[in-house]
Amino acid sequence: LIRTDSPVTCRRRARTLLKIISVDFMDYLWRHMRSRIQIGYFGLFSAFFLLCFSACENKMEEVQDLSEKLEHLVETAKEVEIFYSESADVKVRLQAPVLLRHKTDDPYAEFPDGVNVTFFDDSLKVGSVMTAGYGVRREKQQLTSVQRNVVWENKRKMERLETEELVWDEKNKKIKTDKFVKVTTDSEIIMSEGLVAEQDFSSYEFLNVTGRIQVDEDRYGDY
Repeated sequence: LIRTDSPVTCRRRARTLLKIISVDFMDYLWRHMRSRIQIGYFGLFSAFFLLCFSACENKMEEVQDLSEKLEHLVETAKEVEIFYSESADVKVRLQAPVLLRHKTDDPYAEFPDGVNVTFFDDSLKVGSVMTAGYGVRREKQQLTSVQRNVVWENKRKMERLETEELVWDEKNKKIKTDKFVKVTTDSEIIMSEGLVAEQDFSSYEFLNVTGRIQVDEDRYGDY
């Protein structure tokens, strides 16, 4: 006997068969496309890595070239001692732990770790001493600027100047500033905005005196 199903049963079996075929086909399609997606991601990652590596390599070469150029433009010296003479007589001695000489179109010497400048009188005795936390000397202009806790002491008159900046004009043998200064003598403390002085501190002129305080001679050592 040949068994024949009803039309309704045939339609149900056909729909079930289509579902099975659809699921198998979609699973195959997903597995196939997923492998291609993974390959695509790997290719994109590889290209990005190579691009970054190439960019980093170029950057490192540029940094190295720049570093070599800077080394040629800056000379470094340590424990420096420079003498300035006039008519064979030493007038100034400059000492610094570090000197950086910048070889530019306008060359200058930098003293990043501080500077000590000693001025001698005509008899080659110490007339005054200046100390500062930082200094710069412009070679063409023959100007030296010192900054940060600047102290200038006259060893003969026992006078002391304190300020934040002084400029030494080597050509005119003058030292000046437009900053606040405090000068302590054996009898008074003078405060001023600006000052002009001889480089040996033998004489000076206040530009704008803002105050005077009388002090006892015995208290001078406290300033």
